[in-house]
Amino acid sequence: MADRTRAPIKVAVSGAAGNIGYALLPLLASGRVFKERPVELRLLEIPQAIKSLEGTRMELVDCAFPCLADVVCTTDPAVAFDGADVIVLVGGFPRKKGMARKDLIRANTRIFSSMGRAIDDAASPDVRVLVVANPSNTNCLVALTEASSVPSKNFCALSFLDHQRARAQVARRLGVRAGRVRNVIVWGNHSETQYPDALTDGHCLMGEHATGGEERVSLRHLLADDLDWATNEFAKTVQERGRAVIEVRGASSALSAATAAADCLESWLVAGTKEGETVSMAVYNDKGYYGVRKGIVFSFPCECRGGEWHVKEGLELTQYTRRRLEVSQDELLEEREAARGVLLEEGSRRDSMAPSSLSLPLTTTSDSIMVESGHHSYLLSKI
Repeated sequence: MADRTRAPIKVAVSGAAGNIGYALLPLLASGRVFKERPVELRLLEIPQAIKSLEGTRMELVDCAFPCLADVVCTTDPAVAFDGADVIVLVGGFPRKKGMARKDLIRANTRIFSSMGRAIDDAASPDVRVLVVANPSNTNCLVALTEASSVPSKNFCALSFLDHQRARAQVARRLGVRAGRVRNVIVWGNHSETQYPDALTDGHCLMGEHATGGEERVSLRHLLADDLDWATNEFAKTVQERGRAVIEVRGASSALSAATAAADCLESWLVAGTKEGETVSMAVYNDKGYYGVRKGIVFSFPCECRGGEWHVKEGLELTQYTRRRLEVSQDELLEEREAARGVLLEEGSRRDSMAPSSLSLPLTTTSDSIMVESGHHSYLLSKI
């Protein structure tokens, strides 16, 4: 039952009319993430999609979720983000056939610069932001740079989907339920340079321990005779899973992405992680964890408590693992430079990377549109 004595948590979702949004909204409204706390949903879309979004709002109302306090549909980021406690950025420019990654970064840098400025202007000072739209690591970096009044620790990009994919693959290999596989790690970028790592800290809950409770058996031990799979086929399967889903489904991952977003928010902001357990989160690297260059958003093993993430330090990495981290690091540094180039073309608020008071051309295409709000123009995009 919803706790009506507490003020509703304001949750904004951009790109809410898309496939991921359609799968995510019931998870947010039903208490799946925020439990008994009432939820006010702020749904942001481009004008062309607002009619579809109104239909989704009708369905949410018809579900009669006990925790759903209100649903607001808008094309104005200032309205969607006004006082928001949690923001999930799902809307982004999709990669088209034949589109170079640098062009994808260029399009999304402009979008997420706009989103960052809108967050800075309107959201709660303690807002938490989860970036889902790809390239999610660099989109997150652009947004957090622009939202200069919000701590960088309040941002996260979704590598939790890769984390869950990795758990599922290990579970299938071992013939156990995925919930028994813990502490797999996805290092780096949400791209095919990521390194899914089952062996550094992974374990499986196996039966009852003699002292009571379930015994933790390391995946390195369980996969001792299967190391070639663990370091090659396993990693490749997780890295290429998104592409494989598109080939079979004819569309990108939506249900799994939405579920991963909900799981990430729950672990990060509500339930925390159990003692000794970690989840993969792409976070701003301001301390050079594991020798990775500072100033990029990089996926690390994280513990969550009190609404904060903490990178688990002290794990011993093999030389092979360190080389794989370097590959993903180098790609993220290239993406950062590509994004910086876009931002420098259009002016900047912060010397470190990004613009904030950009003067973007008011252009409309089939994929994006400029939305006027107060003193700013915000670029939104279709899913």
